[in-house]
Amino acid sequence: MYKSATKEYWKGRVDAHDGALGARWHQKVQLLDLSQPLPDADTGTVAFAFLGFCCDEGVRRNQGRTGAVAGPAALRSAMSSFAHHLPERVGLYDAGDVLCTNGNLEEAQEQLGKKVAALVQAGYRPLVLGGGHETAYGHFLGLEKATAQQRLGILNFDAHFDLRSYAQQASSGTPFLQIADRLQGQGRDFVYKVLGLQEYGNTAVLFQTAAELGVTYSLAETVQMHRLTQLQEELQAFLDEVDAVYTTIDMDVFAAAYAPGVSAVNVLGLQPEVVLALLRQVIQSGKLISLDVAELNPALDIDIRTAKLGAALLYEVVREWHHV
Repeated sequence: MYKSATKEYWKGRVDAHDGALGARWHQKVQLLDLSQPLPDADTGTVAFAFLGFCCDEGVRRNQGRTGAVAGPAALRSAMSSFAHHLPERVGLYDAGDVLCTNGNLEEAQEQLGKKVAALVQAGYRPLVLGGGHETAYGHFLGLEKATAQQRLGILNFDAHFDLRSYAQQASSGTPFLQIADRLQGQGRDFVYKVLGLQEYGNTAVLFQTAAELGVTYSLAETVQMHRLTQLQEELQAFLDEVDAVYTTIDMDVFAAAYAPGVSAVNVLGLQPEVVLALLRQVIQSGKLISLDVAELNPALDIDIRTAKLGAALLYEVVREWHHV
């Protein structure tokens, strides 16, 4: 099910006396209705489209703590009052939400894929707001056609591989195995890198699956600012072997002090600075095609901390990506 965009969460302070220089994001965001024919993004502009995926059915199936269904609303609210420093050629759009109804995860993922594909085809840069990490499979479906002739790399900032078996049912723990199988069924390579992995959060069978699939990864204990140069070299090797990159950020990759509002709290997680540095490298490569933020659970958040971090990451992505 699809719900068209509204200004419900785009509101906040208005400094009218400051004129254009006092603008904030909520005053600049334009609405898109993906249930209607989608106009192409204007030539010469950079158009970012926020698309929500209101779903945590995958988290429920994965025996996690539900609440990520409200993630898109929380991210919008946290972005709403950001100061606007973007040039006029950069547009911010809200493309509405894909909803998961009656527990039908598979249908919701198909819908998400169609909406992402429509945005890409019309020249928008999708920024998907999750939702549990089942978001990733639906997001990928939307990039499948656009990257059919390209070698696609998937970069996941995450404490978990999310390579669980989906023989019984798909969940938030299975999206990347689903993607691997789908790509390999098409004769395409599965190029997948995970940064921030926690050994204690992934069973031996998941490490075995990762090895069989040729997955590269860095444990959280190695993803630290004092190792940034080596991390950048390793990331560059990944970037050099692909034509396009889909990046996904699972908020449980961060230390609990920064991101308490997730299903699987991570006491030994990453600091935001190292993730930002690596994100900038991906963007500057010119190969990023789409990005999502997943697993924000507002019901478990403290002082809106996790939502604010997710929103700040999106701000930095827009700030950097509009130059490329």
